[in-house]
Amino acid sequence: MSAHSLSEQPAAWHSLEVDKSLELLKTNANTGLSPQEVQQRLEQYGPNELEETAGRSAWQILIDQFTNIMLLMLIAVAIISGVLDLIAWQQGTLKPGELPFKDTIAILAIVILNGILGYVQESRAEKALAALKKLASPNVRVLRDSRPVEVPAQELVPGDVMLVEAGVHVAADGRLIEESNLQIRESALTGEAEAVNKQAKVTLPEETSLGDRVNLVFQGTEIVQGRAKILVTNTGMKTELGKIATMLQAVETEPTPLQQRMTQLGNVLVTGSLILVAIVIGVGLLRGGNLQELLEVSLSMAVAVVPESLPAVITVTLALGTQRMVRRNALIRKLPAVETLGSVTTICSDKTGTLTQNKMVVQSVYTNFSAPSSSPSRDLISEDGNHSPQSPQNTNNQSLSVTGSGYDPIGEFQLQGQKTEAQEYPELQVLLVACTLCNDSFLQQDKGQWKILGDPTEGALVTLAAKGGIEKDQWESKLPRVAEFPFSSERKRMSVICQVEQVETGISPVSEVDPIINHVVQPSERYLMFTKGSPELILARCTHIYVGTSAIPINDEQRSQILAENDTMASKGLRVLGFAYKPLTEIPPEGSDEESEKELVWLGLVGMLDAPRPEVRVAVQECRDAGIRPVMITGDHQLTARAIAVDLGIAQSGDRVLTGQELQRMSDTELEENVDLVSIYARVAPEHKLRIVQALQRRGRFVAMTGDGVNDAPALKQADIGIAMGITGTDVSKEASDMVLLDDNFATIVAATKEGRVVYTNIRRFIKYILGSNIGEVLTIAAAPIMGLGGVPLTPLQILWMNLVTDGLPALALAVEPAEPDVMKRPPFSPRESIFARGLGSYMIRIGIVFGIISIILMAWAYNHVKVVTGPGLDPERWKTMVFTALCIAQMGHALAIRSNSQLTIEMNPFSNPYVLAAVVVTSILQLLLVYVPPLQAFFGTHYLTLPELGICLGFSALMFVWIEAEKLFFRLTGKKIV
Repeated sequence: MSAHSLSEQPAAWHSLEVDKSLELLKTNANTGLSPQEVQQRLEQYGPNELEETAGRSAWQILIDQFTNIMLLMLIAVAIISGVLDLIAWQQGTLKPGELPFKDTIAILAIVILNGILGYVQESRAEKALAALKKLASPNVRVLRDSRPVEVPAQELVPGDVMLVEAGVHVAADGRLIEESNLQIRESALTGEAEAVNKQAKVTLPEETSLGDRVNLVFQGTEIVQGRAKILVTNTGMKTELGKIATMLQAVETEPTPLQQRMTQLGNVLVTGSLILVAIVIGVGLLRGGNLQELLEVSLSMAVAVVPESLPAVITVTLALGTQRMVRRNALIRKLPAVETLGSVTTICSDKTGTLTQNKMVVQSVYTNFSAPSSSPSRDLISEDGNHSPQSPQNTNNQSLSVTGSGYDPIGEFQLQGQKTEAQEYPELQVLLVACTLCNDSFLQQDKGQWKILGDPTEGALVTLAAKGGIEKDQWESKLPRVAEFPFSSERKRMSVICQVEQVETGISPVSEVDPIINHVVQPSERYLMFTKGSPELILARCTHIYVGTSAIPINDEQRSQILAENDTMASKGLRVLGFAYKPLTEIPPEGSDEESEKELVWLGLVGMLDAPRPEVRVAVQECRDAGIRPVMITGDHQLTARAIAVDLGIAQSGDRVLTGQELQRMSDTELEENVDLVSIYARVAPEHKLRIVQALQRRGRFVAMTGDGVNDAPALKQADIGIAMGITGTDVSKEASDMVLLDDNFATIVAATKEGRVVYTNIRRFIKYILGSNIGEVLTIAAAPIMGLGGVPLTPLQILWMNLVTDGLPALALAVEPAEPDVMKRPPFSPRESIFARGLGSYMIRIGIVFGIISIILMAWAYNHVKVVTGPGLDPERWKTMVFTALCIAQMGHALAIRSNSQLTIEMNPFSNPYVLAAVVVTSILQLLLVYVPPLQAFFGTHYLTLPELGICLGFSALMFVWIEAEKLFFRLTGKKIV
């Protein structure tokens, strides 16, 4: 076949017969390809591996940190300051003992520190694709020239014939040619934990969803049972895994709300600063001022306007948030995600393991009970095993509900809401025996936890039997298995043959084995076969039904009732199994399943469900109270999805379920129109999840997406918050995520969202604190040359001290302020809102102006005061130190008052956040050291203050605290809210 014709392969291999697929790929199921054909196809298709597109290098990430507009302005300030120091040094105008370039060095040190902090946040390498590559099998057995050989997986080409068996990973996508009892775990691809039974001989409609393509196998999935011969149809980037890699690399990471707000903040601050600098220089020159002095003022203003401590405070705040979230089982991989969680409006969650326990639990048992035990016609089993026959007319079709969670063998059987004992019903007892014997799983206790070894469905049956007092170990010794007809996807059932007569012990009477089965077999019947499987198929093979202690002929009415109950259970999302038995006189020969599994005696139905986590209902309600809409996106069946969603409160009983097939037929516009109306998505494929997230984002929703499979990775990366599962999650999903749930629990997402809201509230709080103070500093500095005071009140180094220490330490303390009581009782704030929204901007300007006015009044008084008060050790420029000290101490009062927007400081418990009190005390002491310790005086350019002068500074500083407290009282009296 030519390269051109091979490239026109159909995508819907599941809709083609095996022979047609072989014909299209010009290969033979028994011989495979020749080396020459393999080489030609390798040249056409390339190697069977995932290709990686280039991302940002580490150097690019580092350089990008210094393109921040605030850092650029600081770099410019450092350069200009260095030039002025160089000129002063050359001219010999430096003051005695003054170090040259100390301002430049200090500013550049801050620039480098902030750049490193930003680099650390962003430099986590994108490892999602590397994790994806690990799923590919390194070697694979194929037929080449009629001989089975082992070749590297990279050398597979379309048309190759793979040979696989239990324990291997599938190395490429393919069409089954033949299989034997093949089960494949596709959870890495589809997210569903249960192994899929594959069938080679079926053909499927083209629109069949990925999870239902039982005649195909996919790269990266695991063979758990059986063996198969597979025709390779797609390799490399054309596989389903490759499509996911393509989507993953096509998703562009958007800046988080916090990053967008910080960019906006930087733009506003720098623009405002440049305008103010231009005004000051312009007015100063018009008044005949010295250009060098005006430049020094401008440098001080530029340093004052940039909140140098802000990046560090935000980073530490987010880091503290991550620690608190880890204690709640949420591991944050990317720091900005902490704050981003607080903006979430929609949580798209997978079902299995996140909303549910990932443990199958039997919820309902249906069998034909005889009359209640109080009825005289009840066929009672006495302690000696004797019984009296009962009338089959007294049958009563009933459904028992079963309580309990997980695999703990603790629970009740309830009939019409009332507790009942399983031992009262012989029919139920025999059914439970069938559940535990027709079963390959085991229940065991490990460190106090009950666990299942084996299939989760069979584990649920063993647990059910244990709740009814039927222990697997005991019954396997009573009725040892001697033969079986294993489950197969074609038969949809399994049977086990157990020996009743214990030959080795010489026990012959059946009644001596156990009273429960005394009536099931006759003394001549030495074996008992239990069968389980598809209820419709099992029922069709039954001629009798077990009622009381008798097997009576089954009639059409009973069949109809059983099928109706099966439909009822299925409509509730339960997985339903039917059970039957048959006495045998001899062990049936191998391969006689069709003949042997006839004339069965019907026992009943068992309905099970991967039960919801109990705490999720509360979490879903908390979501709704907080204005967050939960959405279920699952690869499971729509009936199961609806049942779980309704049970948890995610959806109402009449809400629409959108399936993957329906979604596939929708355009992006149609999906966008419907996405706010649908809360349940079932049978979805990887690209569907990505489209759903994108549609929600186009509607302005801020989306958190949970996932554990490889198929979830593109959607996790696209979502505003990608949340991977820590227990069941693949490495691919974890690397693509922003957050990992250590307990795979939906309730943890809600707890983390609450923490995110607290973090965002605290970030806004300390931004108000820092920038309100900075505006006051800028106004004070700008006023000095306009007032003709003949000097800069604050040097760049002093401003750096204020911005880093007297701003930074209290800001860090404000970052751990406890949550407000109503934090989860309000809708999320818009992720697109400005950092200045909801009055924050007006607060900063208002407080900054008040701060500036207080400082300017003090500055004017101090400037005139030092002319009058002179003496030994009193420098005439100490007015600058008075302004410096007053500004720093005033910020302490600001920090105490800003803890609450409405409560007065005296009304608050000072120890609810003791860090603020500690930060105020420590910072005040440090500030006094700068004034009174000679080495620090020399380095920071401060001067000794007399005690009355210090008292004046403290008095003016206290006015800031009084003003903010007075504002709170005013707003309280007027009924307005202060942000």
